[in-house]
Amino acid sequence: MQNTTIVFDLDGTLVDSLPDLAAATNHALSDLSLPPIPAETLRTTVGFGARRMIVEGLNQTGLVLAEPEVDRLLARFLAYYEPNIARETRPYDGAVATLEGFRTRGALLAVCTNKRLALAQHLLRELHIDGLFAAIAGRDSFPVYKPHPDHVRGAIRMAGGDLANAVMVGDTAIDIAAARAAAIPVIGCTFGYSVEPMETLAPDAIISHYAELDAAVQSVRAKTAAPASPT
Repeated sequence: MQNTTIVFDLDGTLVDSLPDLAAATNHALSDLSLPPIPAETLRTTVGFGARRMIVEGLNQTGLVLAEPEVDRLLARFLAYYEPNIARETRPYDGAVATLEGFRTRGALLAVCTNKRLALAQHLLRELHIDGLFAAIAGRDSFPVYKPHPDHVRGAIRMAGGDLANAVMVGDTAIDIAAARAAAIPVIGCTFGYSVEPMETLAPDAIISHYAELDAAVQSVRAKTAAPASPT
């Protein structure tokens, strides 16, 4: 594991943040006196950001609003979400112990999320796991963000790692596409917020629990390091 850089998506990969994101969405929509949207209805929109969650909530009620009105609701979402960011959000079972094990064995850990950087940092601090990461790259850390490969590459550089020894871990097609474009192996999580079944996205490995991640990382790293077969 020495010198391996492991890059994690945040929402749906490291943490189950749906309850707090749904609460913020419903807070924003309550300004229009709309009924609450069930959290599970919003699950597959998490990877696309707060605006998408608001738009989906509006769609569920049959409303279509002009962009300035959506912007106003987004501001309302963010004003509520920031102080309530970790009310119910928790790391997935086994995540913290697995990450601590990676660090003990010399791995560099990074977060690459489409969440705004300040919110990502705040959430990780509130959960007391920010110290596990050599780098945190948010949606606004670079001029581009996932699925653009330079978001992933930038996170690896920030962590002090290199592409040749890096692995991505994520839960949606956005993460898979970003890793593929960055030319690094990717491990998909079945417990996140993907629209499609993870199997259809064909990552290099799939896990259903953090207890499986160590073996998955070693497996994809071994394939990457294996010499080419003679022709």
